[in-house]
Amino acid sequence: MPDRSARRLLVLRVLVLSMLVTLLGRLAYLQVWTGEEYVQAASSNRVRDVVTPAARGDVVDVTGVPLVRNRTALVVSVNRALLRREPDRGAAVLDRLSGLLDRPAEELAQVITPCGGGVEPPCWRGSPYQPVPVAEFAASDAAGVRRVLAVEERREDYPGVSVDFRAVREHAAADPTSAAHVLGYLGPVSAEELEAGTHDGARRDSLVGRTGVEASYDAALRGRDGVEQLEVDHVGAVTGRREVTPPQPGQTLVLSLHAGVQAAAEGALQRGVERARAIPARGGGGELLRADSGAVVVMEARTGRLVALASYPSYDPGLFVGGASPAQYAALVDEARGAPLVSRPVQSAFAPASTFKVVSTLAAVQSGDYPLTGQYPCPGTYAPLGGKRNFESADLGTIDLRTALVQSCDTVFYKFAYEQWLADGGLNPVEQPRDPVLRMAQGFGLGTPTGVDLPSERRGTVPDREHLRARWEDQRENSCAGAANPAHDEARRRANQEFCDDGWRLRAGDAANVAIGQGDLLVTPLQLATVYAAIANGGTLLSPRIGRALLSPDGSWATDVEPEVRGTVPVDPEVLAYVRDALAAVTTEGTAAGAFAGLPLHVAGKTGTAEVAGKQDTSWFASYAPADDPQLVVVGMVTQGGTGGSVAAPMVREVYEAVWGLSDEPALLPEGRLPADLPGLGSRR
Repeated sequence: MPDRSARRLLVLRVLVLSMLVTLLGRLAYLQVWTGEEYVQAASSNRVRDVVTPAARGDVVDVTGVPLVRNRTALVVSVNRALLRREPDRGAAVLDRLSGLLDRPAEELAQVITPCGGGVEPPCWRGSPYQPVPVAEFAASDAAGVRRVLAVEERREDYPGVSVDFRAVREHAAADPTSAAHVLGYLGPVSAEELEAGTHDGARRDSLVGRTGVEASYDAALRGRDGVEQLEVDHVGAVTGRREVTPPQPGQTLVLSLHAGVQAAAEGALQRGVERARAIPARGGGGELLRADSGAVVVMEARTGRLVALASYPSYDPGLFVGGASPAQYAALVDEARGAPLVSRPVQSAFAPASTFKVVSTLAAVQSGDYPLTGQYPCPGTYAPLGGKRNFESADLGTIDLRTALVQSCDTVFYKFAYEQWLADGGLNPVEQPRDPVLRMAQGFGLGTPTGVDLPSERRGTVPDREHLRARWEDQRENSCAGAANPAHDEARRRANQEFCDDGWRLRAGDAANVAIGQGDLLVTPLQLATVYAAIANGGTLLSPRIGRALLSPDGSWATDVEPEVRGTVPVDPEVLAYVRDALAAVTTEGTAAGAFAGLPLHVAGKTGTAEVAGKQDTSWFASYAPADDPQLVVVGMVTQGGTGGSVAAPMVREVYEAVWGLSDEPALLPEGRLPADLPGLGSRR
């Protein structure tokens, strides 16, 4: 019996000793090896950051005209941490403030509640120790200012409520929709972006650029917020201050955009749309053109600096101040309303129609198959392609390449495309087909982004063999199913079966359509502007830039935004010179002669009328001027706007008249040149 008791006592001692060793080991681990980590964690639990937002930098045009700036507003803010110390947790204060601001107290309580933990917007994204803006009054609103100043007069009735003047973002133009797509708007940073570090230096309550230059130059414009570190106790009361970092204002962004030319381009586009809507559609049985969207691009031919980017329809970025409602956002992206949020020059791609024939001409000559001085038939129809017709079936006889461009003969380019397609093996292509037109299009940068310093640029489409195969692989399953679907008519089943079998093939019709800028070929107006700039400047392919320079907050120094060269187009100089001569004749004896009659400035360009399935024609005019010394490229486009010569060309003429002062107003840019000096800093060109 004593032996059994002794054994039990021994086991108990071992257990107690083991527990003591474990406890001592854990204490040693926490206090010695990880002690510093817990000290820091405890310290951070006692420190809260209060952010002082940095003043966002202004955006000005190339002459210093303000485009986006900060205006002074009287802002009413509520400090939730102070409010919660009230006996009723601030309910009475919010009731009084509700009457002052004419806003429900429940809504105010929701706005100042921190987001997270199941709390859905509207809520506060920032620090719970930071005052939350709940109302804003313009400095010019005398009645509103007098009303909210009552808070300052009766501080005892409004604990935790403050009223102060702050900088608020606004577009400076009288028309808030002017250059809206270029300038963009701000929005709150998301938790996902903060976690990914997308916006360097951004905090939970930061506003960041969402579109336009507000997005692409966000880091420079935003500056660095100031931070005041507050020490708080376990109940959230402030016990002291640790460190204060003052805010660093954002830099001023100078654009190459000229406010006067931008307004002229937008006005010309608006009037072009209105004129189109009074014109009967081709083959429409008397129906008028819908003219539902459009674009104008104005760019320096030798540098790629963008002078104007007009998009129709436009929108008011002010809708996003405080956040657009779901209904407002849906209207902005509704295609039936023209999708006003979409930038047509940069984010939309269209068939370029006959404006692309300059590329087809260069491809034909550079291939070595068609002499520059050759003579080519221009019949009304082209029999080898099943009777594909010229525009309005015009028969121009035998002509040279210059006339083919000046008069925009489709059948000449059908011939080139069909014969080159046959030379590549037709439906059974050779191992390495040349595809001259497709390769020349890619040589001009089509099918890839231009690299413009604006977000969400569309790349367009060059429907080469790789593109066709990728599309076939993506759509084959649906097409094969459609071929067997008894609900489809015979023609639809047959088309589906044809695509199912060999939709990856480049067919003769595909090649012919691309040669005249139709089919699956899609370009943005900005891409087309870079094509015509390369022709105008002798072969240099440019990456467009809307930014001109970044100025320090005090204006003492600047960082230039340099234009970039993407490469050189694969064309001999003499061939480019020949095409330039043809383009110069388009406005004097060709398809745009009527639109430019009597204009003292010699413009070189090309009309285009794109046929779109299920829609009316798209009107194009791509150009540069002066024809003998190109300074500016101007491209105009109106969807469902009819022929290029009747709508887009007159629209582009208006832009040239405004720039060179050829109407009743003074010249906006003498000789078509942007100023060489930066606002206040002298020459930087």
